[in-house]
Amino acid sequence: MIGFSNLDSLICLCGARNRFGALAFAGGEGGRPAYTAEDLARAVKAVKITGDKNAEIKSLIADSRRVAPSSAFFAVSGFTTDGNIFVEEAAHRGAVAVVSEKPCPKYFPAAWIQVESMPAALPAAAKSFYASPDESLKTFGVTGTNGKTSVTWMLQAILNASGQKCGVIGTIHYDLGGRCLPASRTTPDALELHAMLSQMRNCSCKAAAMEISSHAIAQKRAYGVHLDCACFLNLTQDHMDYHKTMESYFETKASMFTGGLGSLPKNAVINFDDPYGRRIAERLDPSVRLASFGIESADAQIRAENLKLLPGLSEFELVWPGGRAKASIKMPGHYNVSNALAALAMTYASGGDVGRAVEALKNFRGVPGRMQKVSGPADFDIFVDYAHTDDALKNGLSMLRKVVKNRLLVVFGCGGKRDRSKRAKMTKVVQEYADIAWATSDNPRGEPIARIFGDMKEGVVDPARIAFVEDRRRAINLAIDCAAKGDCILIAGKGHETFQELGDTIIPFDDKRVAEELLNLKGLV
Repeated sequence: MIGFSNLDSLICLCGARNRFGALAFAGGEGGRPAYTAEDLARAVKAVKITGDKNAEIKSLIADSRRVAPSSAFFAVSGFTTDGNIFVEEAAHRGAVAVVSEKPCPKYFPAAWIQVESMPAALPAAAKSFYASPDESLKTFGVTGTNGKTSVTWMLQAILNASGQKCGVIGTIHYDLGGRCLPASRTTPDALELHAMLSQMRNCSCKAAAMEISSHAIAQKRAYGVHLDCACFLNLTQDHMDYHKTMESYFETKASMFTGGLGSLPKNAVINFDDPYGRRIAERLDPSVRLASFGIESADAQIRAENLKLLPGLSEFELVWPGGRAKASIKMPGHYNVSNALAALAMTYASGGDVGRAVEALKNFRGVPGRMQKVSGPADFDIFVDYAHTDDALKNGLSMLRKVVKNRLLVVFGCGGKRDRSKRAKMTKVVQEYADIAWATSDNPRGEPIARIFGDMKEGVVDPARIAFVEDRRRAINLAIDCAAKGDCILIAGKGHETFQELGDTIIPFDDKRVAEELLNLKGLV
């Protein structure tokens, strides 16, 4: 079965808004106009519509298993299967319309809406069905290889503190204003995304902070969402299995600022410390307002000066066109100061109170799985972090190297069926900064661990300081057994994740919880 939408049940339960903005839980109730197959065909610019044009549509579904009566089923061709295989099943389950790139089969019992391009049809349908929820919210889109989650969470804290209720869509969860749902991927597909924005609007949110991945841009998942503010953080090697080259990766990211989502953002917030950011700034349309930020860049509009980096605190002086203020965040590291600057720059660009935002960040408690300290013994520290690229590892390890009293111990792995070219680089970075390391499984996803380890071993510089241990729990256990007074252990790669992907099986696995369990068993807490 094709599995594009995991929010369809939520959509059906909570309802949607029709094209006039009225709530349409069952469509047409109380004199409200129903949303019909003809309305949908018009929205997606159908090549042809066959069957009952007046069929009433109450939900948009891209997973045949979740089709409910009065649904419109989108027969999407995915990476592993073709949704057109399941159109008869969808009709049997009660779908009143099918959207497909293929012509209508003979004697099909539901309306058939043929489209030229499914990637274009999905966002067009969602925007129409949910009555453009993005236009009712102040929308912030954040892209970059590293830091997206931290920045969106910081921005949410700033906006909530100012009285502007803000939803979040990203890697850890989807905060819709009235409920939080676990995230299945960083940026959901177009049907889910617009459904989420609709729920935020229904729950009185005034803003939405969204992580927008390069995959989402390329696959048009966020297409049609107009951004009040688009933010670029950084670009380092990742996803080469998908983008093939760094230049292709960059072009995908850059397109978010030049119309790649279907329209230009009102504001562009750009990291001037990153050379790719400066390239994007040079391409901006004159109608897009630029707000630059940086730590090393004297020409950036929003800057951090006089940095003081401590183990659990970063202090700096914020400089922006409106003034100066003493700022601090309860998060360590140069890169987290850069993340804070991004959130503050978006506040500035969108007309917010920067001084008030600075005060809000002083109370920000951080992000789960982002350099998160594990409760443990008093004589050594354990941190869990999501770092899964060589650049992210370098940022985290270089920060810890400056504050650790004794040895730096690292447990890390590389995901299966992902960019193989970064594996040796990750190992090399770990060997550069760590005293001892344990390479282990991350999310193998069906790729043989021996092959993953083979790629990683190409980055080994000193074999005596690294061990390859297939079982992740055992690797963490070995690191804890090795730790002495003044040491610091970093468990990297999975961060907030509470599972591990082994082939077609997903098993519970939480780095933080596993570390705490092992410490308890050893009587170290």
